[in-house]
Amino acid sequence: MPAPSLPGLRMIGPLVGFLVLVEITSGILQGYYTPLLTDIARHLGIDDGDVNWFESAQLMLSALAVPILAKLGDIYGHKRILLVSTVLTAAASWGVAFAPDFWTFLAAWSLQGFYVVWLPMEIALIFSRVRHAPNRAVLTRKAAGLLVGALELGVIGGALLGGVLVEHFPLWFTLCLPAAAVTLCIFAVHFGVPESTALDGGTVDRTGFVLLAAGLLLLTSGLTFLRINGPGTWWVWAVLAAGVASFIPFVRYELGQKDPLVDFRMLRSPSMWPVQLTAGLFGISVLGAQAPMSTFARTDPGLHGYGLGLAASQVSIIIGTYVLALLVGALLFPLAARRTTPRNTLVGASLLVGVGYGLFLPFHDTLPQALMNMVVAGLGSGALVAALPSAAAAAAPLNRTGMATGLTNTTKTIGGSFASAVFGIALAGAAADALAGGAADAGTVAPLQGYLTVWAVCSVTAFIAAAVLLLVPRLAFADPPLAAAAASEEAAA
Repeated sequence: MPAPSLPGLRMIGPLVGFLVLVEITSGILQGYYTPLLTDIARHLGIDDGDVNWFESAQLMLSALAVPILAKLGDIYGHKRILLVSTVLTAAASWGVAFAPDFWTFLAAWSLQGFYVVWLPMEIALIFSRVRHAPNRAVLTRKAAGLLVGALELGVIGGALLGGVLVEHFPLWFTLCLPAAAVTLCIFAVHFGVPESTALDGGTVDRTGFVLLAAGLLLLTSGLTFLRINGPGTWWVWAVLAAGVASFIPFVRYELGQKDPLVDFRMLRSPSMWPVQLTAGLFGISVLGAQAPMSTFARTDPGLHGYGLGLAASQVSIIIGTYVLALLVGALLFPLAARRTTPRNTLVGASLLVGVGYGLFLPFHDTLPQALMNMVVAGLGSGALVAALPSAAAAAAPLNRTGMATGLTNTTKTIGGSFASAVFGIALAGAAADALAGGAADAGTVAPLQGYLTVWAVCSVTAFIAAAVLLLVPRLAFADPPLAAAAASEEAAA
């Protein structure tokens, strides 16, 4: 009904405005450094391959930090945790700017990963703010679309700005800009964001955190070593097996707790577990497939018979197109959810990701083909980035929204780590096979079969996610009046 929506919009308008500033800064952090990585490697005196440690270390910290920060948000306030994580990210960003050596830079870069909790905390803040509104799910979806749209604008602006500034200013000065942006966000959060009111009031499950940290550390470390050392190293598989096995005592312990760090009873809900599984499957493509796309675009088809033969500066055409598609997908998500249902929108977004990457299998020879594929995948990806946290918030109890939204980021990060390891093996293995067959330059350029494997995995996992989401009740994530009316209709039928 239109009438209740107006107070809801007035209620969250200023809040969303300040959170948009935070998400623009989040986008800057995610896009700004990409064109600077070669300059950073030269400044630190490391090989280009060592840059991979930055991503691995930050993903590892993110996987460890988000669950505990999300729980702390439910206990002490989502604004408070958003503010603390912003302060930590600002300090780390200044450390990145002035790090004198590789190890200091790696530590600062890793700690910068605290920003991944921003979006889950923001969704929890918004959901808490509108919890009494009859159209709270609609308002949350609209706000989520705006926040993700701001995020993608920040990615585009950051990538363009970083590439321009590094050509005219010293590297240390160029690296100061994102640090300054995060510092300004501290004031935006402190003065512009009200605290959430639906708090858990519980305690921190320290034993659960230790068990979870041990499991995630073993799992993410094993995936990192798998990518670096290859599948032929036996002890890598031992680390991975230990990581998987460690979750058995963790789950058993958490199920016996009155106030767990991770509420597995909540996760067993038919509206929740498909969302979390989809987040993990989605992480495979959104976090794992972009680097292979970049190297494929740089491969010279005249020498290797495949690739797009683009220069480094031209790769930004593909990246920019993909990010713009993400932006459009995020903004269209609430409209599509209103015309169909939130569940069907999630299913449709997953199908778009599957179709987009599936199109790469027959169509990858020209830049227009690649752009078409990335637009299709990007539209679905943008909708999923916006939809998954808001769907998790809608499916969770009011005092568990931080936990639920935070877990979508954790599972997505684990999916991305898994994909990074598997895709690295696929591309390296294909290159080794080609080298054994006498292919020129195969030691440094992965043959087409490796890229086909990457795209096939991304496509299949997206289709699996769509199938899993069909198990969600039809009107899950909808507002209470709509769900009640639909339930009455079904009962009458």
